[in-house]
Amino acid sequence: MRKRIVIPKGLYGITGEKFANGKSNYQCVKEMIDGGIKIVQYREKDKTMREMIKEAIEISNLCKEKEVLFIVNDHIDLAILTDADGVHVGQDDMAPKDIRKLIGDNKIIGLSTHSIEQAQSAYKDINVDYIGVGPIFPTTTKDAKPVGLEYLDYVSGNLDIPFVAIGGIKTSNIDKIISRNAHSICMVSEVVKNNNICEFVKKYQELLNK
Repeated sequence: MRKRIVIPKGLYGITGEKFANGKSNYQCVKEMIDGGIKIVQYREKDKTMREMIKEAIEISNLCKEKEVLFIVNDHIDLAILTDADGVHVGQDDMAPKDIRKLIGDNKIIGLSTHSIEQAQSAYKDINVDYIGVGPIFPTTTKDAKPVGLEYLDYVSGNLDIPFVAIGGIKTSNIDKIISRNAHSICMVSEVVKNNNICEFVKKYQELLNK
């Protein structure tokens, strides 16, 4: 039977160019990696596919050079084209069992979850390597109702699967996430909008490693 691929603990990087104060996705990812992030997701909603292909190839090559996992959001074709390490999909996207047929057993599949029922279903699906848990708090990066800390508590205490806490997580509330033993934590806008992404990431990687 296939075994889940374990993603790195610590900060989980996601691109968010429109929050990045003029920095490109590539620039942001480079600074994230310099700060110690070991997994990066390319998420882009506003560019053409041709633009996304060019940018994703550049970021994928950078991640390979630095031995950082590269994940593509939603677009299975883009993940295959860029030889990404995996894909991350939502509840309404292609089912993990179908994605697995396209990308093989050695690639990562992440799945966003927003309820106990969705998390339980993902836990039973060996095609899913990790789950996204959120949005924990209100967020400007996604139009979704926050699930709150109770859902995070359930996943942390009951399901033996790697998970990424995501959604509205900022320096002002990250302590609430860390105290709940999150496998990995994502702060999208809080990271990319920072004037010194590298130093910001270093600080929180060190904190999470403790």
